[in-house]
Amino acid sequence: MAREEKNGAPEERRRGDCWDHVALDPEHRLVVSLVVGQRTEEATHALVRDAHRRTGASADRLLRLITTGEYPVYESAIRAAYGQLVTPPRTGRPGRPRKARVVLPAAVAYATVHKARENNRVVSVSTRVVLGTAAAVAAARLDSAVSTVVNTCFVERHNGTDRNRCRRKVRNSYGFSKDRGTHRAATAFSYFSDNFCWPVRTLRVKGEGGRCRARTPAMAAGLTDHVWSLAEWLAHPAVQQK
Repeated sequence: MAREEKNGAPEERRRGDCWDHVALDPEHRLVVSLVVGQRTEEATHALVRDAHRRTGASADRLLRLITTGEYPVYESAIRAAYGQLVTPPRTGRPGRPRKARVVLPAAVAYATVHKARENNRVVSVSTRVVLGTAAAVAAARLDSAVSTVVNTCFVERHNGTDRNRCRRKVRNSYGFSKDRGTHRAATAFSYFSDNFCWPVRTLRVKGEGGRCRARTPAMAAGLTDHVWSLAEWLAHPAVQQK
């Protein structure tokens, strides 16, 4: 934004630091959910709730492995979004009944990536299983079509592409947003048009005659059957979320 958070007055709520909270499907390079705003607990919970809603709550569509950086709020957000309230049955014995507790489905696993830096350079990378079991994380890695290690490289690569396409986010430059609402709109345009309008080289498949067929993330995820033009995407009716 036009002014850093530390240099702004408390009443200037529409200026200051602004973060892209992104949920990305690495297999299809699809942006599933996006929340633009300050890096707060509320924004993180909103992102995880929206990603859970968009991917479906049925058991056969649960995300088997969720990976993030070490921001600690993600753990509580995942517990709140994916957890199920379980009430222990009455035992018939004297005493107070056991309290209900939140239990995560056995299929859900969550791991974090830690990057150690020296002189602003990454010197080592380690991972940690936060929710679920190490066996569940290992099984999800083996079944993955795109990676066999716990990482956040796909969303980091996508964020780098977005910075190149959305000039107001380029680092160490005079490109910036003056208004948080405008910044949010430009970010949503950049991220979600990428889903439908920009073919990804690594998503190409061989078609008839052995020729490669370009695919966008939305095509790879089965949401559409062709590459959309920006005009088609902008004119397509959309449901406005309240």
